[in-house]
Amino acid sequence: MDDRTRIELEAAAFRRLREHLMEQRTDVQNIDMMNLAGFCRNCLSRWYQEAANERGIEMSKDEGREAFYGMPYADWRDTFQTEASAEQKAAFEVAFRENVGDGQS
Repeated sequence: MDDRTRIELEAAAFRRLREHLMEQRTDVQNIDMMNLAGFCRNCLSRWYQEAANERGIEMSKDEGREAFYGMPYADWRDTFQTEASAEQKAAFEVAFRENVGDGQS
């Protein structure tokens, strides 16, 4: 497989993940993703922003989030985000402690 095809396939997979999280799984909270996978929508938006910045494209944190969420982050948060439960917060603390220093978000 040539590099261009690989990049196009990777981009298509990323778009599919983004659409899935935006359209089918808005019920899955970022804290759940962090607890289970070690990354969340905010991480993906930050990686998008960092990739843009590395290529000389000025993009702020808020612009990266809007590009990933498809709307301003505050709108997404107000529409879809729920208060984390005590159990979710406790699991996050355990996961975060275990992942400190290994590059996880």
